[in-house]
Amino acid sequence: MLFSRGNLFSRDPSTLNPKARFYPFSSSSAAALLFSPRNLFSRDPSTHSQRSATAAPAIERGPTFLGRIMVGLSLGEKQFIHGGIAQDLRTDGRKRLHYRPISIETGVIPQANGSARVRLGATDVIVSIKAELGKPSSLQPDKGKVAIFVDCSPTAAPMFEGRGGEELSSELSVALQRCLLGGKSGAGAGIDPSSLVIVEGKVCWDLYIDGLVVSSDGNLLDALGAAIKVALSNTGIPKVTVILGPSPNDQPDVDLSDEEFLQFDTTGVPVIVTLTKVGRHYIADATLEEESQMSSAMSVSLNRHGHICGLTKRGAAGLDPSVVLDMISVAQHVGEQLMSMLDSEIAAAEAAAAQEQ
Repeated sequence: MLFSRGNLFSRDPSTLNPKARFYPFSSSSAAALLFSPRNLFSRDPSTHSQRSATAAPAIERGPTFLGRIMVGLSLGEKQFIHGGIAQDLRTDGRKRLHYRPISIETGVIPQANGSARVRLGATDVIVSIKAELGKPSSLQPDKGKVAIFVDCSPTAAPMFEGRGGEELSSELSVALQRCLLGGKSGAGAGIDPSSLVIVEGKVCWDLYIDGLVVSSDGNLLDALGAAIKVALSNTGIPKVTVILGPSPNDQPDVDLSDEEFLQFDTTGVPVIVTLTKVGRHYIADATLEEESQMSSAMSVSLNRHGHICGLTKRGAAGLDPSVVLDMISVAQHVGEQLMSMLDSEIAAAEAAAAQEQ
């Protein structure tokens, strides 16, 4: 992992173009990808506060577009999907609670403080992390700021063209905020904003998390959550030296190191487990075809200790409270497996990066 002040904080448009768009590309050309066009990296505090607004970690009537993705299936294909799930044998050979093979790459965007690419079956997502110095909000002077935005490449799927992609991007962003950033007070947040404060009330880190959906075959939320966790493990933040002024009201001087970087602590960063209800059963890591047959779905973000950091629901059908409790219990079990899987992949990626250096 190599970072330099030149490529992290340069204002040269050639190195940081906030109007650049995301498009699918190979890992060899990943360095060409910069950031989303949706004002994510605006320095206007008013736009930042709008992006980072979060809801309390409760069961919400979550994304609706995610539950309305149209997939052309015949009656026989629909019956085959339902029958297989009922017999605990899905169309790709998995059991109901098994994930597809997952692969990760780290450091795919050199201009970012951290980045990762995660492939979950045919679902392919990229996340970049950018850290910039800012000023804490007057309402929360002891906390830094975190903004999450997702963009869907229009070439990834026909449904992403035009307004469809915009709706899906917005709903994924809101769902990730609910699952990762906790309530408005920050309680239950998987990413602790208080760890981003440098000088209370004066200087903090603003963390911009920008995701791109390159290809979609279902379960985007889990894939993006995994990519955020992996990208944060790859994030290096420059060491800061603070020089306080003679008066407490003076704005302190801040010097960023060109050589020393602090690793972002991902111990408390959760994984997201989505259980999709199809017929009488619910499944993990649903494909696009399986999602088209769902009645409802619930996404639970869980940390390493199995504690719930956030929760969101989508779909028109309601869920009985007893079913919700059972789904949470199952999600905790599945989350342990997903966390272990990601830990192994992260360790392997870090070892491979160390050998390349």
